[in-house]
Amino acid sequence: MRTRERVLAWIEAELAAGRLELGDRLPGERVLAEQLGVSRPSVREAVRVLEALGVVRTGTGSGPTAGAVLIADAAAGIGVALRLHVASRAVPVPDVVALRVLVESWGVREAAAHADPDRLAAAAALLDRMDFPALDADEFLELDTEFHALLTATAGNELITAVMSGVRGAVRSYVREGAAALADWPAMAARLRSEHRDILTAVRNGQSDAAEQAVRAHIEGFYRDSGVT
Repeated sequence: MRTRERVLAWIEAELAAGRLELGDRLPGERVLAEQLGVSRPSVREAVRVLEALGVVRTGTGSGPTAGAVLIADAAAGIGVALRLHVASRAVPVPDVVALRVLVESWGVREAAAHADPDRLAAAAALLDRMDFPALDADEFLELDTEFHALLTATAGNELITAVMSGVRGAVRSYVREGAAALADWPAMAARLRSEHRDILTAVRNGQSDAAEQAVRAHIEGFYRDSGVT
């Protein structure tokens, strides 16, 4: 086991055992290095990994804000991993689309069953902004991505929300590519507006089956008709 991994394994074990909890500060570099028999650079490297994963937040200097504090930001770690793999083309677009269908179908079903009025109102406000006729394609698609993420978050599942946040950049990338390839973007934008309204209406009315079918047809239809590969 690499020395960095020994540090990560120790922190995982302490969290699992309840000896470390959210809000706690990790021991300093020197203390951890001596306790685990590793070098201080190895401790520093492990803390950087944890920060990228959204497990700790670090502060420099001295005083109450210094050091590494345990936090919970699942979206950060999932987001970094997904964005890098999609950017490297290790994850093909059809796989991103399939993930969206699975996650968002479940998300809108749950949202329809346990609607959060405040989040649904925020989603409706996004759709109102998308009706603005002077929006260009990039502005429209930015709001589109935000709408889907918000609607899925309405289900109230933190991991699902984290996955949606993580895949957001990949979704934005292929959707923009597809929009740029369309011969008639205004017609597609009008269609997407209508489909968004149908999805939101089904969720608001507690129609789980209709919401799932609408979001599935919406995601798969754009992917198919835009010709993204």
